[in-house]
Amino acid sequence: MLTISPEKVCYVIAKARELEVKVAPEELDDDGMGRILEAYADDPTLEELQGFLEAQSDDELRELLALAWVGRGDFAADEWQDALGQVHDVRDQHTVAYLLGTPLLSDYLEEGLSQFGLSCEDIELARM
Repeated sequence: MLTISPEKVCYVIAKARELEVKVAPEELDDDGMGRILEAYADDPTLEELQGFLEAQSDDELRELLALAWVGRGDFAADEWQDALGQVHDVRDQHTVAYLLGTPLLSDYLEEGLSQFGLSCEDIELARM
C-alpha cells in the first residue's frame, strides 16, 4: 500500500510533464535518455522538481521509484512489496537523477497511481 501522499506524486507528475514538453523526441538517443538532463541545464522547472525530490524522505523516494516501475509494467500493484524490495539505498543509487532522467516519468507515475485506484483528477494541482 502506498504511504506517500498522492498530492506529492501528482506534484511530481505535473512538474515532470512541464519538463517533458520542453524536449523534442528527436533530441532523445536510442535508449530514450539522450539529452534530457542536458537540455534543462538552467531550467527553473527542473531545479524546482529536483529540489522537491531531494527534500523527500528515503521512503518517499523509494515509493516514487517503485510506483514508476509499476506504471511502466515492471511490477503489478499486487507486487508492491517486491517492487519496494528492488529499490536499494536511494541516496547512493542516485534515485533523484534516475527519476529526472526517466523518459515518460509522468505517464509511468500516473499509471502507477491508477493501478492503486488513485488519480490526480481529484487533486487540485493549482495549489501546488
